[in-house]
Order: sequence, then structure tokens, then C-alpha cells
Amino acid sequence: MSIKISYQQKTTNNFSSNIVLFSDDKFKLNSLKKYFSNTEFSYINELLKSSDLKKNLLIFEVNSKKKIILISIKKNLKTADIENLGAEFFGRINYGKNCTYFILSDSIISNENNFLGHFLHGLKLKSYEFKKYKSKKDNRILSINVLGNKNKPSSKTQLKFKSLEEGTFFARDLVSEPGNVLHPDEYAKRINSLKKDGLKINILDEKKLSKLGMHALLGVGQGSIRGSYLVTMEWNGANDNSKPLAFVGKGVCFDTGGYSLKPAKFMEDMTYDMAGSATVVGLMKSLALRKAKINAVGVVGLVENMVSGNAQRPGDIVKSYSGKTIEVLNTDAEGRLVLADALTFTEKKFKPKFIIDLATLTGAIIVCLGSEYAGLFSNDDNLSKRIFEAGEKVEEKVWRMPLHKNYDKLMNSKNADVQNINYVGGAGSTTAAQFLQRFILNKTPWAHLDIAGMAFSKYGGALNSGGATGFGVRLLNQLIEDNYE
Repeated sequence: MSIKISYQQKTTNNFSSNIVLFSDDKFKLNSLKKYFSNTEFSYINELLKSSDLKKNLLIFEVNSKKKIILISIKKNLKTADIENLGAEFFGRINYGKNCTYFILSDSIISNENNFLGHFLHGLKLKSYEFKKYKSKKDNRILSINVLGNKNKPSSKTQLKFKSLEEGTFFARDLVSEPGNVLHPDEYAKRINSLKKDGLKINILDEKKLSKLGMHALLGVGQGSIRGSYLVTMEWNGANDNSKPLAFVGKGVCFDTGGYSLKPAKFMEDMTYDMAGSATVVGLMKSLALRKAKINAVGVVGLVENMVSGNAQRPGDIVKSYSGKTIEVLNTDAEGRLVLADALTFTEKKFKPKFIIDLATLTGAIIVCLGSEYAGLFSNDDNLSKRIFEAGEKVEEKVWRMPLHKNYDKLMNSKNADVQNINYVGGAGSTTAAQFLQRFILNKTPWAHLDIAGMAFSKYGGALNSGGATGFGVRLLNQLIEDNYE
């Protein structure tokens, strides 16, 4: 289904089609009387007496061809609440083959200047579906006609929301693709296509990675017939040579667990083990589309963790790009090996202002925080505070978890510099983050977001209908808007 949104000045109050009006928190209609016929006004006023006025949205069917939707603007709404209203509207309307709704923007009375922009943004985010492989195509069109002289989002605001939607949808598309389609070779090609948006793309293949000494990353992918890659995406939107903001993503396109094999049940979900990298790619696309006035770099490690005669074994020791050696006690703790090389490379090559990495890293973070918060681990209080506040604004929430040198002893190896799992047990997400911290060599401000519980939703959320969420694109864009532009 496609959505078409148009803006025009209101020319009539006589609507034979569906109309959307915004009221106060008690659904009082006096200020909206001019939008109704006398019969409609009396009819809806009578129905309101028996309606649940605590709801956000009420739908009244005037006749077989016309509905009147009343949306309550509660007091002290946050922008996220407004976006949720738009999503709720999309979820509640009953559209057929082609359906048209007229939003009367002059009825909006709100302290939020971009109320309509946020409302439509939420609507479009909720509308996403991944039906690429369905034989029967959905050709329905939902037409939203915004009528009125007030509250129209500016061109700049429309561009911002459009870029966020495209970046989020691109991330969701990547996560939704099956593993036989989006393997590392294909993934690298799709990232390379973003050159058209103005990003500078550099793809390091196995030969280049081996020459650089990225054997932690290469070890994960050596059991696959597909290639392994490190891909960098650069956006230079600042007017100076300021240090870039750096975002690093885990891109394990399919994770069998390797020889530390995962259970068969739900292994099909391991196509989304590259969701951290998808967030980084979606964010970089969004920044380029809206011509963000910052310098930024995205770095993703793309591998496939498979079982074969050439796959990595438990007990193998590899040398990372940092020079540190790693004992691989569990081949299913592979994401941290990919990130280890990617983090050190990013810090050394780009010397960024900060590094934020994203990964579906541990099941332990789901045990701890469920699907409501991503785990946040960081060596920098100020960066953590900013990420937390940005997450609260867009309702992509994070919760800070502890890091401490006492956890290091759980990751020390007898045979190498570090081992990739904590065999003692407990603190699974923290010890994974503690492992990653060892590969930040120059005290660069760094944050790790464990998004294992947030990247994919079987039951859907406020702004998604189930499946890939694109978690992190809007969060990191908000962080940049609030603090670095």
C-alpha cells in the first residue's frame, strides 16, 4: 500500500468524504461547528454522550461513504506522543482499495509548532510493511489531503521527516531480507548504491582485511562461501575539518552460532543479527538526504557465521587489528570479534569525536531489559546522558548498564590476551561490553548499544506493525540534531 500526502488551501466546508478534525482533550465541538452540517453536529454531539472520552481517537460513521474522525489533543503532549497519535490513526482507519481522508489542519490547536509534521511522520512510520516476496501485490492507495492555511510543515521540516523515514525504512528493509538474499556480498553492493545520495563509500574485502591484520573479523566469516567485508561510509557536511562522529555496526548477515551451534528453534530469526549495521547504514543515508551539517562516518563489518570444514573452532586464537590476541572459546560470541576490529580501525583511521556502536550482541540484555530498552554501556558520562535524553524524546529508549575493571578478570584468558566469553557465568551483557572496551585504545568517548531486544518485534510497537523496527536511526539523528549541529 502506498501513501500519498498533498497540501492545499481549504476551499469548501462541504465534504462528502472522510474528514479528520482535532479537538481539545474533552472532545468539545463548539470550535469545530463550522466544519459540520447542522445534522452532523447534532448527531455527533449525541453520540459523544455515550463515548469513551478518555480515548485519543473517536470514529463516527456518518454514512456508507463518510466518516468523521475526531482526534483529541491532550495537554502537555510530547512530540513522541503526537507521532503515536499519527500511528494510532493509521492503525484504526478502515481503508479499502483506494481511500481518501481530508485532514483539516486549521482545527489543530497545539503548542507544538510541528504538530502536523510529527503526526504524519508517525502515520508513515506505522505504515511500513515488508511484502516484497508476496505474490499478491498490495496496490491500494491511501490519500491524505491536508486542507487549510495553518500548521503546514515547512519544506525543511518535510525534508527532515522524509529523510528519517527513508533511512528507517532502508534499515528495516535490510533487516527483513532473508539470509539467502542479503549475504555479505549483496549487502556490500547495497551500501555501495548509497553513493548516489552523496556518501563516500569504501569497501575493504578479505584480501585488504587480511593485509591490515583484521583476523578477528575474518575468523568469524571464514566458514562461509561468501566474502567478509569492512565498509566505511563518510558524510562531510560541515564547513570545516572537524572530527567526525563515528557509528559502528555489527553486520552478521546470518548467525548459525558456528560450531557452538544455536538451537534449531528460532534460528531463522538470525537474519536480523545484522540489525546494528542496518541502523548505521540507515542513519548515514538519512544524514546525506537531509544534508546534515556535520561530519560523520559509518563503519560496518559484514560477515556470515556458518559451519563448514573451514569454520572457526572453539579454542582457536586469533590476532585482532589492535594487535591483541583473542581466544575464541565460543564461536557464537562472534559479534564482539567483528566489532573489536571495526572499533579499533574506526578510532585509528578517523580519530572521531566519539564512537557509538550498535549490535544485537547478547540474549542476556533481553533477560534484563526485555523489548523496552536497549542496553547502554559507555566510558563517558556526558555522551551517555545525551544518548539517554535523545532516546526519551523519540521513544527509542536506552538504559545505562555498568562497566567496571573488576569484570575484566572474567574475560582474561590463560592462553591469549583476552577470551571472548565469560565462562564463570552471569553479567553476560556487561562482560561483552567490557570485552569491546578493550579495543578502544586511545580513550575516545565511546558508547555501546546492545539492541538485541529492540531490533525486531514479533508483536509490533507504537510506530511499527511488527518485524524489523529500524531502532536507532531516529535516536541517533536526534542525538546529532540536539548536540552536534
